[in-house]
Amino acid sequence: MTPPTVSEDGHIRLIRSVSFASWILSALLVYISSLLPLFDSSPRVVLNEHQSWITLAARPLLRWDSFHFAHIARSGHMYEYEWAFLPGPPLLMRGVARLLQILDQRRPFPAQAASWEYVLLGGTLAACFCGTASTLYYLTLHHFRSRSFSLLTSLLSLLPSSPGTLRLSGYSEPFFTYLSYKGMLYCTSSDWFLATWCFALAGLFRSNGVMLGGFIIWGLLIEPFLAKEKISASRLAYTIALTSAIFTPFIAHQFSAYQSFCVPAITPAPWCSYFPPAIYSYVQKEYWNVGFLRYWTMQQLPNFLICAPVLLLLLVYSTHYIHVAFFPRVRAFLSPPPRTKTSPFSPPDSSSDASATKSTLFFPPSLAPHAIHALLFTILILFNAHTQIILRLAASIPFTYWGAAWLLVKHPRWGRCWIVWSVVWGAVSLVLWATFLPPA
Repeated sequence: MTPPTVSEDGHIRLIRSVSFASWILSALLVYISSLLPLFDSSPRVVLNEHQSWITLAARPLLRWDSFHFAHIARSGHMYEYEWAFLPGPPLLMRGVARLLQILDQRRPFPAQAASWEYVLLGGTLAACFCGTASTLYYLTLHHFRSRSFSLLTSLLSLLPSSPGTLRLSGYSEPFFTYLSYKGMLYCTSSDWFLATWCFALAGLFRSNGVMLGGFIIWGLLIEPFLAKEKISASRLAYTIALTSAIFTPFIAHQFSAYQSFCVPAITPAPWCSYFPPAIYSYVQKEYWNVGFLRYWTMQQLPNFLICAPVLLLLLVYSTHYIHVAFFPRVRAFLSPPPRTKTSPFSPPDSSSDASATKSTLFFPPSLAPHAIHALLFTILILFNAHTQIILRLAASIPFTYWGAAWLLVKHPRWGRCWIVWSVVWGAVSLVLWATFLPPA
C-alpha cells in the first residue's frame, strides 16, 4: 500500500507556519539583545525619549543601513552618499508609515515628515508580507519536479545567513529577494512581461537588479539558440525592449541625481564630467571604498572568513553544475551530428542512461541561467565589493538553497555542517546586529 503524500497546499501551510515561528524567535532574540550595551548609541539619541510602546518597538530596528533608509524616507535624498541607496525601501517605509499614522486615532495626520518610529515599523511590516519561501517552493517544484525537495529547499531558506536584514527590518533585501523570485517564477511559464515587471520593481531596491535581465535574455534568445531554433527580428526587438525596462529604474535614479547635482549647480560635482555621469559608482568608490580588490586587505580577513561558507557553497555548486550539466550541452551543440546510426538491434547503454538520470536529478537543464547568474554574481561580490554583504544577498539567489539541499541529500555530512552553521551564525548575527556590531 502506497503511503499518502502531503499535498502542495499542505507543504505551503507548513512553510508558512515554520516561517512565522522563526520570525517570532528572531524578533525575540533581537529585542532581548537590544537591551545589551550598544556599540553605537545613536538609536537612543535619534528616537523619542518617551517610553511609549511604539518607541520601544522601533528602537531595536534602527541599525546600520536602517539609518539611511529611514532618513531618505523622511527627507528624501539630501546628501551625496545617500544616492548609493535606491528609492524602493524608503518609498515603502514612507507609505506604510503614513498608513500607520492615519490608523493611530490618537494622532492627526501630520503635515510634516513621518516620525522615525513609524517609518521603521513601516519597513518591518512591509517586509513581513514578502512570501519568499512559498514562492521558492513553486520555483523549485518547476525545476526539480519533486515536492519533497521543494519543501526541503524552502525550509532551508528559513535559515538565512542574515536574518536581521532579511526578515526584521526595512532593508532592500526582503523586497528584492521576493520580487526576484516572483520574476524567476514567471520566467518558468514564459510570462516574460510579468517577469520583466517583477525584475524592474526589484531594480528599485538594489542595483544588481540589472543582472536579472539575463533571465529574460536567456529565455527568449539563448535557450532557443541552443535548441537550434531560428531567432526572429521581432523576438530580438521584444527582448531588447523588456531588458531595457529592467534597466530603467537604475538609469532613472542616476538621471535624478544628475538633475540635482549637475544641471543647476554652479560648481558641479566631480562625477558630472564622467562618462557616463553615474553617481552610484562614484559614491561607492569615494564613500565606501568599493572597487576591484580594494577589500582584499589583511584587516578584512575576518570578514572573508565569516562569509566563506556562503561563498564556497555558491562557487562549488554553480561550477559543478556548469561542468556536469551545462558544458556537455554546449559541446553537443557545437559538435557535428553523428554520421552513423545506432543499430536497432544493439542493446541500450545502461551506464549512459544511469549517468544521464543522475545528472538531471540535481542538475536539471533549466537551472543553467541560475547557475551562471550565481557564479557571476559571487565572483563580482568576491572581488569587487565588501565581500561580507554576500551574507545579506545570498538569499536573493535561489541557487544558494538548492545548493544547500543538494549538500544535505548527496553529501549529508556537509549538509548537516551547513545547517549547524546556519543556525549558529544566524543567532550570532542577530545579536551582533541588535547591539550595533559588525558585520553590517
